[in-house]
Amino acid sequence: MEEIEAIFYIEGLSSDKKALENALKETSENLKNERNLKITEVNVEEVIEEGEEPLRYSGVITARVRGPFDELVRAVLKYGPAIVEVVKPGKFEIGSEELVKILGEVSLVMGKLMERFGGLAAYPDLNEFPEPKIGFPREKIEELITDDRYIRYRFVIEVSGKDEETVKKTMAKAFSLEGCLINSLILQGEQFVDKYRGLLAAELLSPFDVMFQLTAKYAPVAISIVEPEIVDITANELQNALTDLGGFVNELVTRPVKKMLMEKHEKNE
Repeated sequence: MEEIEAIFYIEGLSSDKKALENALKETSENLKNERNLKITEVNVEEVIEEGEEPLRYSGVITARVRGPFDELVRAVLKYGPAIVEVVKPGKFEIGSEELVKILGEVSLVMGKLMERFGGLAAYPDLNEFPEPKIGFPREKIEELITDDRYIRYRFVIEVSGKDEETVKKTMAKAFSLEGCLINSLILQGEQFVDKYRGLLAAELLSPFDVMFQLTAKYAPVAISIVEPEIVDITANELQNALTDLGGFVNELVTRPVKKMLMEKHEKNE
């Protein structure tokens, strides 16, 4: 697999300056000891005081890393960088089967995090959004894949809601809002007294970074790429995908601490 060079910007926030300095130091040492990535540079910036209580101290680690795509993804899942800047290459190719394995790992890790800290998918009121078109002719699909570099993939997620029709309409609008075109939606489940629960199988078309973001946000129980067999990914697409992933990880793992600090701050006011 081709090597990718990137810069991680890992941000830390705290109400305690010393605790943040120690945390940043520990993280920088962990980075330097990474075995599956080449860490060519690690800089720990001085902790500064800014903003308001309760998280008034901030600090940043800048790390230049180099390695294969799968190891880069694992590092983003581990460290949750606020920003990932891809230095090179400008574009690379990966087989669809290999990409699915990486997406499966992202889904597994994010699923475990969401079980502990809550979900990520949040949308404005979707009632005002029009229902998207579902289903496209073969000629249109080929055009999207060839000319627009879309990926056609199948995605199965657990869903729940008021009833079957509401769930299907809501998820169709949500996928559309995320930037997907929907080729098919199949819903199977069971209606309980006050809620419908089931599995939604969707065949979607979208650019790489949208597919990656959806995988991280929904942690599908199954995902497969129908076409193309070889996916080409630009540096900008990869940068967007990894930055989104790092942001999701950071949001989840810091939720309990932020909630505790906010409650403590409000109590002391």
